[in-house]
Amino acid sequence: MPDECTADSAAEPDRIVVIGATPLARRVCAAVAASGQRVEHLPAPDDRDLRRALAVRPAGVAVLVGDDLAALRHALAVRHVCGTVRIVVTVFDRTVGGQLRSLLGHCETVSPAGLLAPTLAGLCVDPDALAVRTDGDGAVAVHRRDGRLVEAAWRPGAAARRRALWGRLRGQLQPHDADARLLLIGLLGIVGVLALDWLWLVGVLHTPASTAFLEASRVVAGVGPAAPHPGHPGYEVASGVAMLVTVGFTALLTAGIVDRLFGPRLVGVLGPRVLPRSGHVIVVGLGQVGLRLCQTLRRLGVPVVGVEREPTAPNLRLARSMGIPVVLAHGEDRAVLARLGLARARALAAVGSEELDNVAVAVAAHGVAADVRVVLRAGEDEAIAETRSLLPLGLTRDINRTSAAYVVAHLTARPGDAVPHHVVAAADCDYVGLPGHGLVARPVPAGDDCGHVPGGEHTAPVRATASGVNGARRVGARTS
Repeated sequence: MPDECTADSAAEPDRIVVIGATPLARRVCAAVAASGQRVEHLPAPDDRDLRRALAVRPAGVAVLVGDDLAALRHALAVRHVCGTVRIVVTVFDRTVGGQLRSLLGHCETVSPAGLLAPTLAGLCVDPDALAVRTDGDGAVAVHRRDGRLVEAAWRPGAAARRRALWGRLRGQLQPHDADARLLLIGLLGIVGVLALDWLWLVGVLHTPASTAFLEASRVVAGVGPAAPHPGHPGYEVASGVAMLVTVGFTALLTAGIVDRLFGPRLVGVLGPRVLPRSGHVIVVGLGQVGLRLCQTLRRLGVPVVGVEREPTAPNLRLARSMGIPVVLAHGEDRAVLARLGLARARALAAVGSEELDNVAVAVAAHGVAADVRVVLRAGEDEAIAETRSLLPLGLTRDINRTSAAYVVAHLTARPGDAVPHHVVAAADCDYVGLPGHGLVARPVPAGDDCGHVPGGEHTAPVRATASGVNGARRVGARTS
């Protein structure tokens, strides 16, 4: 089918099409309308809705849905209908995002989790930084100086590096889960019996070292000493006891190996996936935001441990492949936080998808370690605001507000204008990084109700225009 919106005469440079019924889509719709541009909001369009909306080419199309496959489908459909319109699409998977950029052209892929991760990481590792991100030359921190935001090279301090290294070393051979504990007890028990028997033979009975090793191995294997030792009844009794004890150690070792082979193996016993014991960051909630935050912290050289309550969470497999230790537990459980060394941690980040769960984690963290730095992913709904007024929960950032600022900056950019390449979330405002302009403030209207898709429940396509800068004003709606 030929493109239906390629002619320059059939263009509306002041109209934006928003696809999706997510909170981010509603927030972007409200923000674009507040900037004075017209918005056409299509919560769940079919091909007929897209052809109608793109018959006259808009300035841009934002595909803001919560699933990568749905985002891919809508982006391909938009490009099929109109080969020249600018597309901004939210995609979590980097492979899918790269393919969309290379195949479609004039397509910008956005990962809300990736946008917010540098800000959350900065709040976790540096009390004076608004964000810390990595680039090709190292890490860059954003600080506020004399009312301005400045960027400078960043690296952990010497004390923080020593503390993190010591925490990693202390985590070696300190199992957290039961299967690893069984494996380690069985292994160390067998090795201990072998070593003691060998030392007795060499040191007391003056047996050659090689022969002593053979006899000790036979004791551990349960087949007895290689030869009797007349005149040494103590050794013979000890060998018999050692064989009986080794049976128990072998059972423990076998049980641990079976559990490790058939279990998820999310935490290691030895190596990079052990639980750090100090200088680390605890990330509660291993969704898209949590996984990207763990990746960012690892690139910054900061030890991290994830906490996830759902054993079937899809990102557990990715975390394991990335070498990120993950504990299956409830993050609001104070005993779990204490066992993870919260008092010795650098910070705790509660970044689950449920905001009230994040609040519960923050409250539990303050109960375990009152001085620990707590970073929350949360919005500005009434319940969150009320809780914050009762208790200083920590540093709060809203992923929808920050992502909306970045997406709106792309959608409202005129031809030839600089487009953003990153975003920094402050407590009161978001700042997008523009080449040649630095970090520019992008305020976004509070709340995510654009008036078109209340609560994300409404699914009928809506056409709306808005004017003014103080809020969205709906002047027309049509269901097709």
